[in-house]
Amino acid sequence: MKNEILERFLKYVKIDTQSNEDSQTCPSTAKQLDLAKVLRDELLAMGLKDVSLDDNCYLMATLPANTDKKIPTIGFIAHLDTSPDMSGTNVNPQILKNYDGKDIVLDKKNNVVLNIKEFPELKEYAGQTLITSDGTTLLGADDKAGIAEIMTAVDYLLKHPEIKHGTIKIGFTPDEEIGRGVDKFDVKKFNAEFAYTLDGGGIGELEYENFNAAHAKVIFNGRNIHPGYAKDKMINAMIIAMEFNGMLPVNERPEFTQDYEGFYHLIKMEGSVENASIQYIIRDHDRVKFEAKKVFIQQIVDYMNKKYRENTVVLELKDQYYNMREQVEKFFHVVETAKKAMELVNVEPVVVPIRGGTDGARLSYMGLPCPNIFAGGHNFHGKYEYLPVESMVKAVDVIIKIIELYSQK
Repeated sequence: MKNEILERFLKYVKIDTQSNEDSQTCPSTAKQLDLAKVLRDELLAMGLKDVSLDDNCYLMATLPANTDKKIPTIGFIAHLDTSPDMSGTNVNPQILKNYDGKDIVLDKKNNVVLNIKEFPELKEYAGQTLITSDGTTLLGADDKAGIAEIMTAVDYLLKHPEIKHGTIKIGFTPDEEIGRGVDKFDVKKFNAEFAYTLDGGGIGELEYENFNAAHAKVIFNGRNIHPGYAKDKMINAMIIAMEFNGMLPVNERPEFTQDYEGFYHLIKMEGSVENASIQYIIRDHDRVKFEAKKVFIQQIVDYMNKKYRENTVVLELKDQYYNMREQVEKFFHVVETAKKAMELVNVEPVVVPIRGGTDGARLSYMGLPCPNIFAGGHNFHGKYEYLPVESMVKAVDVIIKIIELYSQK
């Protein structure tokens, strides 16, 4: 299995599937369909049923039950796109067999080094086979590792009919990295009772909590007057924008928070004296604290409009997704079963809250309870990304064991 999953992963990362948040199409980039078509053909060659790829780049397939026993229909989902944060073009994976536990030079020319001091968890994978980037692109383990794991698990089940299972649904989505992964996901067509995303980090991660999330765009309307005659007349939109940002609590920025702590994250700013804008993402696991953060940002807007003039500051605030815990806890067996499956294949479950979002969060609110399982990679979205092959193999073991456990109930 190790060679098989490695071969699949290397094939998939060679296909550039970077999404584009500035695009309004679905998928946001046509190149995501390149990978989707490869996967469609592989699923058809395996003999899966109901294989469909629509124009929006949602790929679904069914592995029919091989027993008459009544078993829940389980889904497994991963996303096709890679992050816009770094190039996914011409990915050149490096394979380190029997990793020696020392620093890894990714790009000697530009002195890009994956070093133990900054990434101490590397030492845990000494003796294993690591896949890294070449230091010029991301690797793409997020989420092509998840895709390779699902495909390998399905292939294994087909080759081992002695493993009895119910109906298994496979789903691959576009644009997860830009928050649109399930915009057009047809839950009814998918027709699973619950599902798992294979989109987590290091081995053992099991997640059923994520941030509540909102996006805030704050627009500042200034008044540009010749600076030589600006006294009591000029309103500098950029200065007001900086004042606004200064009123947010410093200790509630991402770089000062961890675990269940929420934040305001400044993600974009632009402007001139006449007009400026800043954008934030607002995050908190606790729904009450999340709502309080949105109220606070509105209070700053109200205060500044009183200080200057009406409509000097305009807030555009939009909720993005909510903590899936509220939905998953109603079907907590999906978490308990995944945890037990990990223990049975000698993986220590690491139950942690997602400090971000996942397709599973929105799917859970669309009627498809969907916790998240590790895909095995580290340092996603950048050139320091790496993936232990042994972690991928264990993810496949977990998928198969989840299926077995449900067939035994």
